[in-house]
Amino acid sequence: MDASEREKRGRNAIIVGISGNAVLAIFNFIVGTLSGSTALIAESAHTFADILDSSIAFVGFKIGLKPPDTEHPYGYGRAESLTGLISVIFLIFIAYELLLDLYSKLLLGGALTPPNLTAALMALIGIVVNYTMTTYMARVGSEINSPAITSDAKHQRVDIFTCIAIFVAVIGSHLGLPILDPLVALFIVALVLRTAFEVARDNINNIIGKIPSEHLLQNIEAAALSVEGVSGTHSIKINYLGPYATVDIHIEVEPNLSIIEAHKISIQVEKRIISQVELVTIVNVHVCITGEKGVCFD
Repeated sequence: MDASEREKRGRNAIIVGISGNAVLAIFNFIVGTLSGSTALIAESAHTFADILDSSIAFVGFKIGLKPPDTEHPYGYGRAESLTGLISVIFLIFIAYELLLDLYSKLLLGGALTPPNLTAALMALIGIVVNYTMTTYMARVGSEINSPAITSDAKHQRVDIFTCIAIFVAVIGSHLGLPILDPLVALFIVALVLRTAFEVARDNINNIIGKIPSEHLLQNIEAAALSVEGVSGTHSIKINYLGPYATVDIHIEVEPNLSIIEAHKISIQVEKRIISQVELVTIVNVHVCITGEKGVCFD
C-alpha cells in the first residue's frame, strides 16, 4: 500500500471517529440531562474524550506520514505513539472529573432518582453506532499498520460495553434499584482508566522498540533464506516505528564468494524482505562468512 492510499484511508477512518463521537456526545449529554441519567452524562464526557483522542490520533498520523530527512533518517513514525500517550493524559483527567461527581452521590448522600426511559433508548442507539464505527476503524488501523488509529479504535470499543451497562442501569432503576445508575457511571470510569493503561502500555512498548510479534521475525528470516546463496541468518534486529519498521540482519554466505558477489546477494535480500514483509521499509544487511558469525564483510 503506497503512502497516498494509506493517508487517504487513515484520514477517512479518523473523520468517521470524530464525526460519530461528536454526534453521540451531544445527544448523550442532552438526553442524560433531560432524563436524569448520571451514567449517560458520564458517557457523554467519555465520548467527548474520544473526540479529543481521535483528534490527537489524527495529528500523530499526519506527522508520522512525513518522509525521512537529514535530521530524521528513519522518518517520523514514532510520532503516532507519542500522540497516543498524550491521549492517556486526557483519559485520566476525564476519569478524575467523573469521580468527583460520583463521590458526592455515592458517599455524600446525593439524591438518587430513576432516569427517564429515553436514556435506555439512547443507550441502544449508542451500542449500534459505536459497534459500527469501531469495527471499521479497527479494520483500517490494522490494514494500514497505524498504531494511533488502532489505539483509538480500541479505546472507543469500550463505549459499546458502557452503553450496554447504561441500558441495564436505566431498566434496573425502574425496577427499584436507582443506585444502579451511579454505579454504572463508576463502572464507566473504571473502563476509562483501564483503557488509559492499555493505550499507555502499547505506545510505550512501541517507543522503546518492542518487537510486534515473533511471527514478524520468522517472516523476515524466511524472506532472507529464500535468496539463493544465503545459508543462514543471525542477529536480526527490528526497529519498530509505528506504521513501519526497519531491520538489521546478518546473513551467512560461502567464504569463497567475492565482495562483489556477496554485495549482490545482500541487495537481493534487502529487496526480498521489503517486498515480502509489508511492515518493513528499510533493511540493513550485513554479510558474514558461513559458520563464522563474528566475521563479516562490512
